[in-house]
Amino acid sequence: MLKQVLEIYELLDSPSASGAEVADLLRARGLADVSVKTIEGSRGQTDFVKIRVHGSQGKMGGGGAPTLGVVGRLGGVGARPEMVGIVSDADGAVTALSVALKLADMSVKGDVLKGDVVIGTHVCPDAPISPHEPVPFMGSPVGIGVMNREEVDGSMDVVLSIDTTKGNRIVKWRGFAITPTVKEGWVLKVSDDLLDIMEFTTGRLPRVCPITTQDITPYGTGIDHINSIMQPCTATDAPVVGVAITAEVPVPGCATGASHVSDIEEASRFVLEVAKAHSKGLCSFYDEEQWGLIMKRYGPFKILQTRGSEP
Repeated sequence: MLKQVLEIYELLDSPSASGAEVADLLRARGLADVSVKTIEGSRGQTDFVKIRVHGSQGKMGGGGAPTLGVVGRLGGVGARPEMVGIVSDADGAVTALSVALKLADMSVKGDVLKGDVVIGTHVCPDAPISPHEPVPFMGSPVGIGVMNREEVDGSMDVVLSIDTTKGNRIVKWRGFAITPTVKEGWVLKVSDDLLDIMEFTTGRLPRVCPITTQDITPYGTGIDHINSIMQPCTATDAPVVGVAITAEVPVPGCATGASHVSDIEEASRFVLEVAKAHSKGLCSFYDEEQWGLIMKRYGPFKILQTRGSEP
């Protein structure tokens, strides 16, 4: 997928990068169901891009194959005027849009997945920067609630949330890692099927990004989070797995020259292979029998999907 990654990377590495440019590229490559919505926030504006890749037996065509959701989570693809160039925080969007472009190229050749794939992300070349330790975070023109509303879709049966996860001291290797599955306030065991696909696509032992209960609560409560990678789980009851693009040292989200196309390509290829397997019913994000037992004994922890009690 290196070709698609390079195309998307170059497209987004511009002060004029926009959702319209992304949509034009995808439509020119054969994807008709692409929408763009520009939303103004308190700190600027951003273009939300929603891409629906129809499967041969997908629900959008009246079939029953499951739908994979792919969310490219980020604050912005650039932090102009403070920083010139595409920022590390853009990796989530680059990955998600590269998957969309690859699916478009596959479809034109006749390789159509059984299930639908719905991809959501946003494009902002001049997002603000927010102070944070150990390194600054990228801010966003809009709040997390708006992102969840625009990027998480009710048609998604499962969700992969892709986010640059380099501003920490606990996930310390180059490449990407996956999180445990999160569903309705529960942090479940890591999916064996996803671990298998990770091994096949990387040729290495699988890597898991540790998350805590704090990470699966909504933003805006004063509670610390590793980053926004798990925020989609607060907006859906579908199982959510994070795909964290990582580094060996803490890297600011606003750093330029800090994206590694080889790592993005690897993560993109993993997401594509999950899409293939999931559409055929060969990739489960969680054990349904275990989930049933958990519900009987304890029930859901949906309060963790809310802001909880105000102090």
